[in-house]
Amino acid sequence: MTNAFAARFSYALFVPATVLLLGLTTATARAQNRLYNPIPVPQGNEISDTLSENDIPTGEGGFSRDYITNLEAGDQVAIDLVSEQFDSIVKLIAADGSTVAENDDGPDGTTNSLLFSRITESGQYIIRVRAFGETGGGKFTLKVTRLKPVQ
Repeated sequence: MTNAFAARFSYALFVPATVLLLGLTTATARAQNRLYNPIPVPQGNEISDTLSENDIPTGEGGFSRDYITNLEAGDQVAIDLVSEQFDSIVKLIAADGSTVAENDDGPDGTTNSLLFSRITESGQYIIRVRAFGETGGGKFTLKVTRLKPVQ
C-alpha cells in the first residue's frame, strides 16, 4: 500500500470478493457529528430526560449525557440533578476540558447531586450528567439556576 493510498482512504471494509473504500475526509466529518453533540440547555434551564446505555460510555461501566450552556464571568450557578432511578453525579466542564466543579451526593442526604460554582471566565460550558459507578440510568431532572445576590 502506498502512502498516497493510505492518506486518501481511512479504511477498507473487506467483504468476500468485494472491497469497499471510504474517503477519509467525508467519513470522518460525518462520524464526528454523530459521536459527540451535547444537548443545549433550553431557555427555561430545566430538563427532564433519561440516561441510558445509548449515551456516552464513561469507561467505568456507566454512561453519561452532556448538555451545553453559555455562562458569563461573575455568574454564580446552582446545578441540581435529581433522579429516583439512579445515584447521580453532575460535573461542570470548561471549554478547555478542565473540571470546574463536581458533585456526587447533595447536602440533603440523598443520592441526588447539587453543585454550586462561581464562573470566572465567559464561554460555553458542558454539564455532564452520569450515574455513579455501574448503577445504570433512568429518568432525571436537571435544573440550572443563575443565583443573584440579595440586595
